[in-house]
Amino acid sequence: YSILVFLHLRNVLFIMADDLRTSLGCYGDAVAKTPNIDQLASRSQVFLNAFAQQAVCAPSRTSMLTSRRPDTTRLYDFNSYWRTHSGNYTTLPQYFKSRGYHTMSVGKVFHPGIASNHSDDFPYSWSAPAYHPPSFRYEKEKMCKGEDGKLHANLLCAVNVAEQPGGTLPDMESTDEAVRLLKSRADDDTPFFLAVGFHKPHIPFRIPQEYLSLYPIGEMTLAPDPDVPTLLPPVAYNPWADVRRRDDVQKLNISFPYGPIPKDFQLRIRQHYYAAVSYVDAQVGRLLGALDGLGLADSTVVVLCSDHGWSLGEHGEWAKYSNFDVATRVPLIFYVPSVTSWSTWLQDSTFPFIDVVTQPQLRFENNKVTRNVVELVDVFPTLSHLAGLEAPKRCPDISFQEELCTEGDNMASALRHQERKQNEEAISFSQYPRPADTPQVNSDLPDLEDIKIMGYSLRSWDYRYTLWLGFNPKTFQVNVSDVHAGELYMLADDPGQDKNIYSVFDHSLMMAKMTSLPRVRLDSFFCRNT
Repeated sequence: YSILVFLHLRNVLFIMADDLRTSLGCYGDAVAKTPNIDQLASRSQVFLNAFAQQAVCAPSRTSMLTSRRPDTTRLYDFNSYWRTHSGNYTTLPQYFKSRGYHTMSVGKVFHPGIASNHSDDFPYSWSAPAYHPPSFRYEKEKMCKGEDGKLHANLLCAVNVAEQPGGTLPDMESTDEAVRLLKSRADDDTPFFLAVGFHKPHIPFRIPQEYLSLYPIGEMTLAPDPDVPTLLPPVAYNPWADVRRRDDVQKLNISFPYGPIPKDFQLRIRQHYYAAVSYVDAQVGRLLGALDGLGLADSTVVVLCSDHGWSLGEHGEWAKYSNFDVATRVPLIFYVPSVTSWSTWLQDSTFPFIDVVTQPQLRFENNKVTRNVVELVDVFPTLSHLAGLEAPKRCPDISFQEELCTEGDNMASALRHQERKQNEEAISFSQYPRPADTPQVNSDLPDLEDIKIMGYSLRSWDYRYTLWLGFNPKTFQVNVSDVHAGELYMLADDPGQDKNIYSVFDHSLMMAKMTSLPRVRLDSFFCRNT
C-alpha cells in the first residue's frame, strides 16, 4: 500500500465504554449530563436502537470485534479464546492492520485474560502491545473509605483522586496514553486505528467525588418500574451477584434472589452510576479535544459505543446479565467527516472540550438519527466501509472455517440517506445462558459446562420476543422443541417491557410476524446447531 492508496483512507478513533447504557443526553435522558458525547452526537449519525448480542463483557466484545454471534464464537463466559475454541476469525482491528493501518489499543477493548489469550489478541490485532492503565490493579482492592473511616471494597466509591495511588484513576491514565498516541501519529502518513476502552461506568463506582455534585441525591428518582414483573419467568431474572458481593451491599442483608435493595440505597446507586457516566464524558471530551487540536478531526472516523447496558432497578434488577432492553441496548454513534458533518471556515473547532463539572447545562441537538433496530455485529462491516476499505462479505450459515466474513449488516447507507420509515424486517438477536430454570448463585455468569438453558431474544421495532430453550454445552446444540419459558412484550403499550403477555398471546399471530422476517437470519440464529 502506497501513500497514494492511503490518501482516501480515513483514520479511526474507536471509543468503547464499559456497561454504558443509553443514559446520555443525546438519547433523550433528561437526568444525564454528558455535553461532550452530546456534542459528538450532534455531528454524527446516532443509532437510537442498537443492541448487543449478549449482555456481558467478554462475549459481547468478542462478538462485536469479530462480527460473529455468540453461537459462532461459542463464547458465553470468560473462559475461552475464540481462535482455538471455535475458529480463527479475523477481528476488526486485525482487518485494518492487514490493510496497512497502524493499530493501537488503550484500556479495555478486548476483554483481558483467557478471552483474548492474555494478550489482547496481540500480535494479530495490534501493531504494538496493548496498553492497560497501571492504576487498574487497585480497582478490586479495598480503596473506598467507609463511614467508619476504614477502606472497603464498596460498590459506591467516590474518591478524592489526589489520595489515590499515583494521584490518578485508570480512565484518566488511559486518556493520557491515548492523547500521547494521537500526538505520535499526527504527522505520520500511515493511517491509524486507535481503540480506547474506558472502564467506567462499570462497578465499583470508583470515580472522582466531584462528579457526584452534578446529581444531588434529593433530585434522584427510582426506576419507573422497580418491581419484578408478576409474569416474569424465573429463568429470565438475573440476581445481580456481582453487586451483592460488594462490602456496602452485603451490610444491607438483602434476601436472595429478589431483594429488593432499600430505596435510599437504590437512589445512591443511580446517583453514582450517572456520576460515573459524566466522568466518562469528561474523558471522551479530553480525547476528542486532542483529536481536534491536532488537526485530525477532518480525517478521522469516530465511533462511540458500549459493550452492553446496565439495569438501574428496572424490573427489580441491577447490572447486566439479561435480555431486557436496559441490558442489551447501547449507544452507537458514528462521526464521519464530510458525511455526517461538514467543516466550514466559520468553525473555530469541531470538538472543543467542555468541562462537565462547570458547564453541565450545555445541550446539543441530534441532526441525524436512525430509529430502526441495528446490532453491534454491524459495526465491523460498517466501519470498514466508512473508513475506505471493502466491507467483509456476508458469512455463510455455517462459518466456523471462514476467517473473514460478517454476520452483521453494512449500515453505511443509513449515514447517507435519511431514514424514511420503520423497517419491520430489522431485527436484533440477543441471547443469554442460564444454569437452571430458577435463579442460582451462578445465574449471571454460568461457566460453559453449567449452561443448561439459552434464552434467545428477538427485538424488532414493535416487540421483544424471547424463548428459553434447552441447551447442550458439550455439543453447543439448542433444542428448539424444549421450551422452558417465553416472554413477549409489545412495545407500543409496554415500552418498559413490564407486562409479559407470552402466556395469553395468540402465538399464531407471532408466527405470522416471524414469517415476514429474513429466513436465513432466523434459521441461522435459532437452528444453527440443531
